[in-house]
Amino acid sequence: MIIGQFFEGAMNQMEGLVLVLPLLGMIACTSTNLDAVSKMPTVDELPDIRKLPDPFLMNNGKRVKSKADWTKRRKEIKAMMLYYQYGHMPPAPKNVTAKVLSTETVYDESATKMHVLLSMGPGRKIKVNVGIIIPIGRGKFPVILKNDSDIFKVSIAEEIVKRGYIVADYNRTDLAPDRKATVGSAQTAYPDYDWATLAVWAWGGMRVIDYLLTLDVVDRKRIAFTGHSRGGKTALLAGALDDRIALVAPNGSGCGGAGCYRYEGKNAETLENITQPRRFSYWFHPRFRDFADKETKLPFDQHFLKALVAPRALISVDALGDLWANPYGTQQSHRGAKPVFDFLCAGDKLGIYYRKGGHSQNKDDWRTLVDFADKIFFAKVPDSGKRFDKLPFRDAPEPFSWSTPKGK
Repeated sequence: MIIGQFFEGAMNQMEGLVLVLPLLGMIACTSTNLDAVSKMPTVDELPDIRKLPDPFLMNNGKRVKSKADWTKRRKEIKAMMLYYQYGHMPPAPKNVTAKVLSTETVYDESATKMHVLLSMGPGRKIKVNVGIIIPIGRGKFPVILKNDSDIFKVSIAEEIVKRGYIVADYNRTDLAPDRKATVGSAQTAYPDYDWATLAVWAWGGMRVIDYLLTLDVVDRKRIAFTGHSRGGKTALLAGALDDRIALVAPNGSGCGGAGCYRYEGKNAETLENITQPRRFSYWFHPRFRDFADKETKLPFDQHFLKALVAPRALISVDALGDLWANPYGTQQSHRGAKPVFDFLCAGDKLGIYYRKGGHSQNKDDWRTLVDFADKIFFAKVPDSGKRFDKLPFRDAPEPFSWSTPKGK
């Protein structure tokens, strides 16, 4: 069955200064006019696909043959994933203001630490706290942005800053509380959109990027976005939708993130688990629950989300002992996304890394991320000698039967 188509301030800021962001012409638009959304097939109307679906198979039944075809296919993939899994986001607001609440010099006077409050949306009722640590020095710096439940939460921020990066994080729960049956400020401000919590959190990250791009010290071509667990799911979604994110780095993101619905390792969280009303159904659009125990009916899997990042860079970081986060499935979705990166001549920009241990974003994870960023942004070979292409599950079956198109 063919799925129907539809479209998808600077360092001299003083404490207390309110900055109105000049957003026109620079915003990544991720919204969809809901009135124009054609109804897609129901679960019962969709075909049963046992292996990973073909990302190159377009809605008209033809396969992608060129980069122009892929641009069209990319829009189709975004449309179906938002419709079934995440819900639709509003466009970027044009009334964002930034108030610097505090600044201080840190790390032996080698960096400036700023607490910024963003206000936006109807009546500017959406508030987002942002923490930024900027190296002191001339030039522009790459950024590593994290979404979390508070700010200034990066455990080795000083080390990262001393490696020449701006470290920023934002409190995603300012936009939507991480609680079931609770509507946050963003969903209240935009009631006509059917976005679920993961989409809200990802949209918030895009708005933080809007702000970061107004700072003269930011290298706008070198922005990395990360998060752990539910934050990893958020980072991957934002990175799939926002082309300004040069490097996407989900950490321990599991089900609904870099994991895989069709391929699950022992004791892995499943779609049925995560979408239970008593658990995290509010992270996803209500339609997604319809696929519980019917994963093979999905017209996509998470390799589609990873494929949307190409030809930009992506690294999935996981722990072998974190079975609930399905490290086995993360390898399978990685394998499913690789042909798209190869097709777009970006095979070396897709990375994967596993360590021993459990569910956390520890120092090794952070150093791996920065090593990979150095490789992508500056063509540096990591001193650690780490590789970003080792697949530990050698007995995993081939997860798909389709091939990479030969055309360009």
